[in-house]
Amino acid sequence: MRIMKEILVIGAGKIGSTIANMLSVTGDYAVTIADRSHAQLAQIGVTRNVETLVLDVSDAAALAASMTGKFAVLSAAPYHLTGRVAEAARATGTHYLDLTEDVATTRLVKQLAVGADTAFIPQCGLAPGFISIVAHDLAAHFDRLDSVKMRVGALPQYPSNALNYNLTWSTDGVINEYCEPCEAIVDGKLREVPPLEELEEFSLDGVKYEAFNTSGGLGTLCETLAGKVRSLNYRTIRYPGHCAIMKALLNDLKLRDRRDVFKDILENALPATMQDVVVILVTVSGWQGDRFVQETYANKVYSRQIGARVHSAIQITTASGIRPRASSTAPSAPDASPTTSMPSASNMPRSPSRKK
Repeated sequence: MRIMKEILVIGAGKIGSTIANMLSVTGDYAVTIADRSHAQLAQIGVTRNVETLVLDVSDAAALAASMTGKFAVLSAAPYHLTGRVAEAARATGTHYLDLTEDVATTRLVKQLAVGADTAFIPQCGLAPGFISIVAHDLAAHFDRLDSVKMRVGALPQYPSNALNYNLTWSTDGVINEYCEPCEAIVDGKLREVPPLEELEEFSLDGVKYEAFNTSGGLGTLCETLAGKVRSLNYRTIRYPGHCAIMKALLNDLKLRDRRDVFKDILENALPATMQDVVVILVTVSGWQGDRFVQETYANKVYSRQIGARVHSAIQITTASGIRPRASSTAPSAPDASPTTSMPSASNMPRSPSRKK
């Protein structure tokens, strides 16, 4: 009889429920998905090998109890709760993975990982996560690097409002990345640059886009390529006009200081959609021998059905970064989405954090 590894997924939202489904269909994992909302757990529609647990992450004792005996915990909780999950993982000796884009939370996770006997692997989603893996892979093709440009956007296929945007992901996460400082390498030095700045426009497959600074998308790539590249940056892709409106709302109307109000406005004004597209564009330039050349990775991922459920593009691309590689009995992920193998207990890394 095969013994399945026990996995705890924290957060039963769009991404957490997708992770639970992707894990369960492999047949390799016994999954428990936890959330404080009975209603959220009732509607996720998970498949076999999945149990649900009502859990308030702010209850430290209950959180620790839920992890005891588990092989790993995967945090799909809001960024402001992820640090608590990491602390409980350290206390219970549980392998830990997360999806957070929040820079402060990742720094906390790295501190917790020092001296730990278990793995701490933060930022395993799309951006940060897959986008940094692509950039690092392209960078390895060069003898000397000049610039690394990383661009990602989760967009509606059919925009219908002035923001040219629908809610496809965590509203808290979107607001956080629009408000917090951004990391970049400028003229060979690590810098913090302001969000919603350095606006640029480009076209891909005949569609016009804009891109601008947002926080957290680089992961640890700045550290990995420090001293090796002149310029490295990450920007979020949107349809033209989005950035100007967001700057007016967040800066001029000072809604960056009233995030709860801004969240309420967005969630009551912008409809959610499953008809989305994730646009991924990575461009690396540098020298191969004595030639100055450029290599680019460009892709678009659309919503699609996996198993019995339709998943949005942002669900597929984010959840695929943290799930194990599908077994032969599981539905395969789309070619454009990332897949990583869940490490076994014998080969789990013990470094403070994975370089991407």
